[in-house]
Amino acid sequence: MDGGCPTTLMWDRSLNGGGRQQMLLSPSPSAHASAELNSKGRAMMRRVHSTASPEDRSFPAATNGELSEKANTLTVWKKSLLFNCRGFTVFDGKGKLVFRVDKYDTDHRDEIVLMDAAGTPLLAMRKKKLSLGDQWQVFDGEPRRSGVSPKPIYCVKKKASLLHPRTLAHVYSGSCKTFLYVVHDSYVRRSCQVVDASGKVVAEVRAKESGASGVSYRDVFQLTLQPDLDAALAMALILLLDQMFPSKWSPAL
Repeated sequence: MDGGCPTTLMWDRSLNGGGRQQMLLSPSPSAHASAELNSKGRAMMRRVHSTASPEDRSFPAATNGELSEKANTLTVWKKSLLFNCRGFTVFDGKGKLVFRVDKYDTDHRDEIVLMDAAGTPLLAMRKKKLSLGDQWQVFDGEPRRSGVSPKPIYCVKKKASLLHPRTLAHVYSGSCKTFLYVVHDSYVRRSCQVVDASGKVVAEVRAKESGASGVSYRDVFQLTLQPDLDAALAMALILLLDQMFPSKWSPAL
C-alpha cells in the first residue's frame, strides 16, 4: 500500500471474516466467535452513531473549496470487538465496519497492526529502536509473519517542543528523507489536523459530544479526510498519535 492507493471506502466483506482472525489470534476460538463478533459490531455501530450530528460530517474550509463536498468521515472508537483485547474499531459514514485493531496483552507493545473488516493486515507499525525521540516505521501488510525484511513505506516522528507547541508529528517517506505531512494541535483533546507539504488540510480529528449513548469523546471521535489521502494511512496516524500522546484516561495500546 502506498500514498497513491484509492480512498473509496467500499468494503464488501462482512464481519464473518472476523472468525478467521480470531483463529489466528487465539489458540482456542469458540464455535460461535463469528456470530458473537457480528452481534457486537452491530450493537457498537448503533451506539456510536447515536451521538452523530449533521455538523460532525463537515470539513473545515480550505483553499480548495471542494473539500467539504468530497471529504469522507469515519467514526473511530477506541475499543476492540474481541474479548480480552484492546484496540480500535472504525466505521464509515453508513455505519459499516472498515478498520480494526485488536491487541492482546501478550502482543508486542511496540508493534500495532491495522486490519480491514475481515481481519486482513493492511499496515504494520513498529517503533524504531535506538532512535532519537519517538519514531515509528510503517510497513505494508504484516511483515513479521512474512519472514522477510521489508523496507518501511512511511516514517512518523514525534515533534512536540516548546518552540512549536502545536506541532505533534511529522510524516516522511520510508527513507525518512522526503517530508509528506505534519500533524498540528492536540490529539489528547481529539482536535488535530493533518496538513500536506503544500499547506493543504487533508484530514482532521474532531471530538464527538456525549449523547444518549453515554459514549464520551475520550472513546469515540471522528476522522474526516480528503479522498486523495489514503484512509489506511490516515488511520495509522491516529494509532501512532495514540501511542505518542497517551493520557491517564486514554492509555496507549
